[in-house]
Amino acid sequence: MEFDANCRACPRLATFLDEVRGRHPDYHARPVPPFGDAAPRLLIVGLAPGMHGANRSGRPFTGDHAGILLYETLHRFGYASAPASRARDDGLQLTGCRITNAVKCLPPANKPEPGEIRACNGYLAAEIAGLPGGATILALGQIAHQAVLRAQGLKLKDYPFTHASDYALPGGLRLVSSYHCSRYNTQTRRLTPEMFAAVFTQIQRKD
Repeated sequence: MEFDANCRACPRLATFLDEVRGRHPDYHARPVPPFGDAAPRLLIVGLAPGMHGANRSGRPFTGDHAGILLYETLHRFGYASAPASRARDDGLQLTGCRITNAVKCLPPANKPEPGEIRACNGYLAAEIAGLPGGATILALGQIAHQAVLRAQGLKLKDYPFTHASDYALPGGLRLVSSYHCSRYNTQTRRLTPEMFAAVFTQIQRKD
C-alpha cells in the first residue's frame, strides 16, 4: 500500500477534512505524507496530524507544539539540519531519519477510531517493509506502538508499551517507544526533554 494523497477510505475522516478545508482553504487538509530520508535507519511513528500543525502545513509534526521538542531533539542528535520545522518549504532536511504517522489524516478531537487505525495500517506496513536491515522504529505513544506491532503481524501482549521499552522484532528491526511529545505530556512533565533525549541516547547506543 503506497501512500495515497487522495485517500478517502475512512468516511468520517474524509468528511471532516472536507469541512476543515472549507473553514481553512489555505490548509493542507489532506492525508499527510511521510517526511525525511528515503532509506532511514530511524523511522519515527506518531499518532496522527494535528489540526493546526501537520494538517495545516502538510509535514508531520510541523507547526504545532508536539514538533518543538521532536525537531529540537532530532537536531541535537544529528538527524535534522535545523532545530525547528516551520513549513514544508523551510529547507529543513532529515538525515538517516523519516517521520510518519499511524493515521495519515486529521481525526476529530485528535482521536482516531480503532477502525480508522486499522484501515491506515497498510500504509505503515509498507513503510516498515521498505526499511533497511537493522533499522530502528521509534513509536511515540501507545497507539503508534501498537500500530507498528499490527503492521508486523505481531501480538500486542508480547510487546507491552512502556516509556523507553526496547524490543528486537522478527526480521531484524528494533522497536523503541516513548511517551508522545504532545503539549499535554510535556507541560505536565510526564515527558521531559531529558527523558526524551535519553530515549535517543538509548537508540544511538545500539544504532
